[in-house]
Amino acid sequence: MQPDTVRAVVTGGVSGLGLAVAQRIVADGGKVALLDVNDDKGAAAVEALGADNARYFRTDVTDEAGVAATLAAARDFLGGLNVAVNCAGILGAGRVLGKEGPMPLDGFARTVMVNLVGSFNVAKAAAALMQHNAPGEDGERGVIVNTASVAAYEGQIGQAAYSASKGGVVGMTLPMARELARFGIRVMTVAPGVFWTPMVDGMPESVQQSLAATIPFPARLGQPAEFADTVAFILRTRYLNGETIRLDGATRLAPK
Repeated sequence: MQPDTVRAVVTGGVSGLGLAVAQRIVADGGKVALLDVNDDKGAAAVEALGADNARYFRTDVTDEAGVAATLAAARDFLGGLNVAVNCAGILGAGRVLGKEGPMPLDGFARTVMVNLVGSFNVAKAAAALMQHNAPGEDGERGVIVNTASVAAYEGQIGQAAYSASKGGVVGMTLPMARELARFGIRVMTVAPGVFWTPMVDGMPESVQQSLAATIPFPARLGQPAEFADTVAFILRTRYLNGETIRLDGATRLAPK
């Protein structure tokens, strides 16, 4: 896919990894619809990206009818829809058996709903629109990129809900890619390691340094622009399909 033909919806698109992806798409000549729940950051992102290039849509990714309606509106603004990037997510940290007792089930369910069900909800709504696109080179009609985490593979203590949700994202990548192949829609997932995001920015510097020290090379936190570079590589490389790419500096999470 040529960068200047990208017409993308990006969930979690007003901060962190999602905003970095949106910035890269616009810089390359594409257009983006930013799906998120922070109106102030949404307005700021649109101002920075340009109202002709970006529009903010307040969106609950777990709302089936709402997402379908939002994607239809986004397609109208974009003049088409051929890319969906799922970056919306929550941490949902908590021990199975905590000091206050067992983890409340609604906490576990909420994490899975946002991270896994939300990603599926946006992906299937996007695919429903993409299937009608005119085929490009190799018959391609669209690309879906989901965000997992290295916690999908070696989750830490306190990450049972988060790891389960991200493991589900990894697990659905191949079967979804196999099914959507006949429509010319690719499905890929990126599993980032420890990245410099607003959440990490709020941590004490000593914690940030200890996190960086656990990463073999480069011994630093990942930069959102590197995540965006990876998404851009996926979009332009059609032979990438049905796989999860770890982007983590060779880190492997310790138990805690």
